[in-house]
Amino acid sequence: MSIAHTAATAKAASIQLAAVGTDQKNAALADIAAALAAAAEQIIAANKQDLAAAKKSMLAAPLLKRLKFDEGKLSGVCAGIESLIKLPDPVGQVISATELDTGLELYKVSCPIGVVGVVFESRPDALVQISTLCLKSGNAVLLKGGSEAVNTNRTLSRIIAEASEKAGMPHGWIQLLQTRQDVAEMLAQDEYIDLVIPRGSNEFVRYIMDNTSIPVLGHADGICHVYVDGDANLDMAVDIVVDSKCQYVAVCNAAETLLVDSRIAREFLPKVKAALDEKNVALRGCEKTAAIIAVKPATEEDWSTEYLDYILSIKVVAGLDEAIDHINRYGSGHTDAIVTANKNSAEQFMSLVDSGNVFHNCSTRFSDGFRYGLGAEVGISTNKIHARGPVGLEGLLIYKYKLRGTGQIVADYSGPKAKQFTHKEIRRTSGKREPGA
Repeated sequence: MSIAHTAATAKAASIQLAAVGTDQKNAALADIAAALAAAAEQIIAANKQDLAAAKKSMLAAPLLKRLKFDEGKLSGVCAGIESLIKLPDPVGQVISATELDTGLELYKVSCPIGVVGVVFESRPDALVQISTLCLKSGNAVLLKGGSEAVNTNRTLSRIIAEASEKAGMPHGWIQLLQTRQDVAEMLAQDEYIDLVIPRGSNEFVRYIMDNTSIPVLGHADGICHVYVDGDANLDMAVDIVVDSKCQYVAVCNAAETLLVDSRIAREFLPKVKAALDEKNVALRGCEKTAAIIAVKPATEEDWSTEYLDYILSIKVVAGLDEAIDHINRYGSGHTDAIVTANKNSAEQFMSLVDSGNVFHNCSTRFSDGFRYGLGAEVGISTNKIHARGPVGLEGLLIYKYKLRGTGQIVADYSGPKAKQFTHKEIRRTSGKREPGA
């Protein structure tokens, strides 16, 4: 089957899926979770094939960690689906309602985007998260995972497609692309595909943007920072830095650079080094850092590097302003945190750091659709378009205007005896869905 035919099939499915009711979508999601749990042995066996091949090909350690899909990962994605089922249906929600005139009412209503193409990294759990979010939000999806996860992804996508179609979802709403050439051909299908979401490096996202006329929701590098302010609780700061860096290093919301206020550097840096040494984190630092603790000298490149490994770059800064300037210069707009007891400093940081997620006194690892209660995520957007930060259900929606009249014509509102529009807000107390929905 050609990619054009695949995309056309997905487009036809998306039109049907947009009209599927909440109960039917939730029932399909429940069936998907049950089918995945029932096929645990089959899924894990496929993943072991991928892991064995990846080890032979000397795949980098961070990517191996992402690739692994064991009982814990399967349990996690099934829990994510259960959480997704409990969320309100985002489709058909009234965003605003206006009376244009008596008997002429305008509703701005949420609706699916249509067909979403997602190219993602080696995490098979991302396939489950992305596809189920698309189903709940009424979107068809074309998926291309990393070639190193080919067996796991084929198994997961087949199980999801079969379970959902048995539950009444339209055939072709989820489809798996196989090769890089498939991706190149997908980028030409602007007639059928409404949004492309690439998850990967800045260079990869830029390639996608430069080679398609389809709108792109970019999820690029996660160059995340923790800034420890001079007014921070140092024990709290150590815990936050270690968690941000080490809780799971091979993900985009792990910290890559630590910024430390010069006022507390001499006291704090030995504390945090001792904690990071226990986790076998390799440290790279500026000259001021190296004057206090033993580190490998940091280069200019380190400040803009996403390590995805047990490596952390450290810079001592003069204070809040320099920290903010550094983050806005070298960061990727993903997630950045400040540790401080000074609320004014925290507010200044959170207002001026130009990132999709800005945190005060907590780990960067909280930057996640599931933890936000969004029902997992299709990615984290560093763009400034309709969706920013973790892209969950709301990020997979657009809206349409629905005008409900009683025979009105524009001619009556033109000329010397034109009727006047009232333009009154319609206050709704009986729910967020429009009349007749």
